[in-house]
Amino acid sequence: MNQSIFLKGLVMMSCFGLLNCSDHNSAEELQIILDRIENYKSYDESQYPLGYFTEDRFRSDAEFAHTQIEALQKLDMDKLSQSDRISVELQLFVLQEQIDYFQFNAFLNPLLSDAGFHNDLAYEVRTLDNKKQLEDYLNKLRALPVFVDQHLDLLNQGIARGITQPRVIFEGYESSYNDHITERAVDNFYFRPFLNLPENYSLAQKDSIMQLGEKLIDETLVPQFKRIKSFFENVYFPAARQSIGVSEIPDGAAYYQNRVAYYTKLDLTPSEVHQMGLDEVDRIHQEMLDIISQLGFKGDFASFLEYLRSDPQFYASSGDELLAIARDICKRIDAELPKLFKVLPRMPYGVAPVPDALAPKYTGGRYIPTSIGSTRPGLYWVNTYNLASRPLYVLPSLSAHEAVPGHHLQMSWNSELGNQIPQFRRDLYLSAYGEGWGLYSEYLGSEMEIYTTPYETFGKLTYEMWRACRLVVDTGIHAFGWTRDQVVTFLKDNTALSIHEVNTEIDRYISWPGQALSYKIGELTIRRLREKAEMALGEQFDIREFHHTILKEGTVSLTILEQLVESYIANTKANNG
Repeated sequence: MNQSIFLKGLVMMSCFGLLNCSDHNSAEELQIILDRIENYKSYDESQYPLGYFTEDRFRSDAEFAHTQIEALQKLDMDKLSQSDRISVELQLFVLQEQIDYFQFNAFLNPLLSDAGFHNDLAYEVRTLDNKKQLEDYLNKLRALPVFVDQHLDLLNQGIARGITQPRVIFEGYESSYNDHITERAVDNFYFRPFLNLPENYSLAQKDSIMQLGEKLIDETLVPQFKRIKSFFENVYFPAARQSIGVSEIPDGAAYYQNRVAYYTKLDLTPSEVHQMGLDEVDRIHQEMLDIISQLGFKGDFASFLEYLRSDPQFYASSGDELLAIARDICKRIDAELPKLFKVLPRMPYGVAPVPDALAPKYTGGRYIPTSIGSTRPGLYWVNTYNLASRPLYVLPSLSAHEAVPGHHLQMSWNSELGNQIPQFRRDLYLSAYGEGWGLYSEYLGSEMEIYTTPYETFGKLTYEMWRACRLVVDTGIHAFGWTRDQVVTFLKDNTALSIHEVNTEIDRYISWPGQALSYKIGELTIRRLREKAEMALGEQFDIREFHHTILKEGTVSLTILEQLVESYIANTKANNG
């Protein structure tokens, strides 16, 4: 971006009173700033129900963020409560990301190996429980042509500026658009909501809605996916870069360092992260060898991994069986939660398969949150595609991470804090905190005794090893010039992940620089803080109180988390003489 234009824009906004120049340093002034940020709209959402995606929009967002950072920095932090100080730090973090997103041209790259702008609507394919949900879904279908126009324009700009995803991640990507180019609307994935309309609709209403749905699928959605297919195959894929590391794109090395800071919120270099990963790999590897020895397995480490990948006893025979086992694990975990937590979320969750439209390139499982007041539960999605790549021995770890006490518990708790924290914090997700908590939840699985066989314990370790390997391979790819084959070999040799999952995961790391670092670094931080509290408090340590401390302020950065635990230790000592 032309820096002089950016600065000129800031000066103009200051002249029109958009910069906060108040001398009041108080909670009231903070609330004014937070309200201004919450109410800011850079486009008319009613006109663009799928969002507005142009360079001008992202420039406006960055300029607005800059003014609000200046306003927040004028506040007297000493006059704010602990919760308000947390709000300031988190809001500064969010605003800075808006600026970085624009300045590093990340908006020109709206694709991941397992996702993309063209599949965002897939998350809306659910039962339509009322008229409002129906109208929203119809409006989103109608908005597809403009939505596609905007994203194809951004991708073309990215090509022109040398900012694309690597070509290697797109193997099998054609299913992400081909599956939605159907001869009949009723066979289309996006038609499914019209097949389960609310019972209080009359037959005539249902017929009318279904006809409208068919028309929108045939005349709007399918033609747009044909455009996407043509663009990807004739324009984007041929222009996609050969290199896999983000450091190879313009300003890429600085962008990766920025991503390391964003996804860890710690002052770490790629080299430090890389070494941290190697150290963890060595530690976990020894624990895995101990289990192999206990089992009396005759063979080396590689042979044991091959045994786990190939023996039918470790795999479900059907998708229904896999889902049933996942549900059983979740119910067993539910019964253990009161021992570890003072307060549990009110929102329930369900276990469901990953939608067919997403499954081939999707991870083994993922949590799909819901919102307060919704009639829909949170969903723990389990991938039933390619069952030979979904080993049962990792299912307890996956369930603890994605459902409870992992993402469902943490994210539902966060959203149910109500007026205790500002709205932006109830909606906030920081990967180092959220994914660190998810991996820590796998660790808690041992205390809940959900790992019932040595193989499931090995599965826990292979998931932990997987996250340790991420520190090595993510930095290897994006900072140290590793090839894809090097990454495949490293993951294959150190984890019991299936080869299919190894490949889908690597594509994800390539397309999403830095995000994979958050899991292990977040978990290591939480475990270190727990050990610190246990050492400091001895018999006064209460695991339920510790977990309450970790969760009580909702999503926070790792540096804030450290401060919260230190306060918990000090207060516990003071209260116990």
